[in-house]
Amino acid sequence: MRTIIFIVQKEFRQVFRDRVILRGILLAPILQLLILPLAANYEIKNINLAVVDHDHSAYSEKLISKIFSSGYFRYSGYTASYRDAYQLVEQDKADLLLEIPDGFEKNLVRDGAQKLFIAINAINGVKAGLGGAYLSGILGDYNDDIRMEWTQPGHTSISPTIDIATSYWYNPLMIYLILMIPGILVNLMTSIGGMQTSLNIVKEKEMGTIEQLNVTPIKKYQFILGKLLPFAIIGLTVFTIGLLIGRIVYGIIPLGNIGILYLFAVDYLFAILGFGLLISTFCNTQQQAISLIFFFLMIINMMSGLFTPLDSMPGWAIVISRLFPTSYFIEAIRMIVLKGSGAHDLLSRFGAIFLLGLLLNTFAIWHYRKTS
Repeated sequence: MRTIIFIVQKEFRQVFRDRVILRGILLAPILQLLILPLAANYEIKNINLAVVDHDHSAYSEKLISKIFSSGYFRYSGYTASYRDAYQLVEQDKADLLLEIPDGFEKNLVRDGAQKLFIAINAINGVKAGLGGAYLSGILGDYNDDIRMEWTQPGHTSISPTIDIATSYWYNPLMIYLILMIPGILVNLMTSIGGMQTSLNIVKEKEMGTIEQLNVTPIKKYQFILGKLLPFAIIGLTVFTIGLLIGRIVYGIIPLGNIGILYLFAVDYLFAILGFGLLISTFCNTQQQAISLIFFFLMIINMMSGLFTPLDSMPGWAIVISRLFPTSYFIEAIRMIVLKGSGAHDLLSRFGAIFLLGLLLNTFAIWHYRKTS
């Protein structure tokens, strides 16, 4: 045990001596947690809308006013023809195009129905889909307002309507930050645990000191534990800082047990540090380790459910994502923070992370002994 403690002390001295690494480990996560949640937001606003109004009636003016007062759309042009509006879309000055036909008010009053034309720039699929949905919802509300105007006081509407009251659980205000911050915190722990562990051991190979350590009385397990424990402590420190930033800056208070959160954090660090150790056994230089770890981190981050739900992925992608412990931890931390889930709700995810960590560490230690 004393040998492991000495190695851990040596590792901490190396970390604190290198100011670049220290800033990357502690300062970078703080800045990322302050900036990334504000940028990674799927609540799209300021959608540029071009309007072609051939009617110029009171009804068309009321419709246009209702659209732009919603706060989702930004006025990009009021053109006289469809061709002029289409030019705005081609010049990337408009995302949507709304054309109101001639006789809009007259046909609506006389026939009770009128068609509108909407063209959507679908280069950005997310923005196009949400923009079209926002506009369709506003048109639906406008239609209901018109029907209410036509309903005579004291008389029942001919066409009965059904009112739907929606209740959002766990995130009632639909604030995207609350969803993203726990996932970004997992992402930071992944980067620190995986990258720093692999680089630290590979650095010993580059300097030639690992050969000296291999001929000392230090056992292999003592060397590996001494290398992994400092970054486990640093990872838990970053995790704590992230929870404090979430509470102080964004007002996010975990509904679940804090002890379960830290238990999952330790379980996840066990897995991700094993992943970094495994990477280091295949690399001889830090440049090789950086290239390899970035390759895997890109795949892990995009397929972990951080930005898109796993259920929306193809079946083969879901199978691959379940090979990464990150996907289980993101689900678990969101359930603990937002829903207040208990240990019995998360047992399967905890077990999956532990099994993946056991597999990664076992293979890493076996390969390290083989190459050594």
